[in-house]
Amino acid sequence: MLRLDLKDLFAQRNAGRRARLAEEMAVMRELPARRMESAKREQVKVDSGSLIHVERNAYSVNSRLIGAQVEARLYLDHVEVWYGQRKVADLPRLRGRNKHRVDYRHILEWLERKPGAFENYRYQEDLFPTSRFRMAYDGLRETTPGRCSQEYLKILKLAAEAGEVQVDEALRELLAGKTDAAITVESVSAVLAKLDTIPPVTMVEVAPVDLASYDRLCGAMGVQP
Repeated sequence: MLRLDLKDLFAQRNAGRRARLAEEMAVMRELPARRMESAKREQVKVDSGSLIHVERNAYSVNSRLIGAQVEARLYLDHVEVWYGQRKVADLPRLRGRNKHRVDYRHILEWLERKPGAFENYRYQEDLFPTSRFRMAYDGLRETTPGRCSQEYLKILKLAAEAGEVQVDEALRELLAGKTDAAITVESVSAVLAKLDTIPPVTMVEVAPVDLASYDRLCGAMGVQP
């Protein structure tokens, strides 16, 4: 049987494609000298609300950057914010238009300087990390209507410093009525201190299995282990 050389086989298979290859080669360009940029870059300014607006979406950044010009680098699934040759934020990218992602930790300092702005803040819902924070704020509006914003901002600051999960647990106890104290930053701090004193869960040691007892049981039943 005649066996074709591999080179000859490829030549035969590609014979009908030479004309099309020549057309492609005529218009193909040389590879770029450096790797193509994988991110779209935009120069944006941090507005007075500590937000940047990229492709009609709003992202919060640290309030210390208010008024600064930063560079937003848009990747497929995230947005990097660079300031002075240093990356200052890495945020999940929003899809669509007119959406927002506000982190309360970014704007706490700004809100503390003008606590009255909290009441009418456009993205107020983003400042309630969990439903318990929202319930705590609603409770403060009833018990301390004149200072509810200031008091709630203190609780948010406590969450940023001591941990959001821990403060959420403290609010759970207060909302459940496990103490007679009203919800204030002082009562939340007191519950946090109590939670810190709870001893850790006792470790349980499981004794190793005695396989000899299994062998004896099998022997008594006349079964080969």
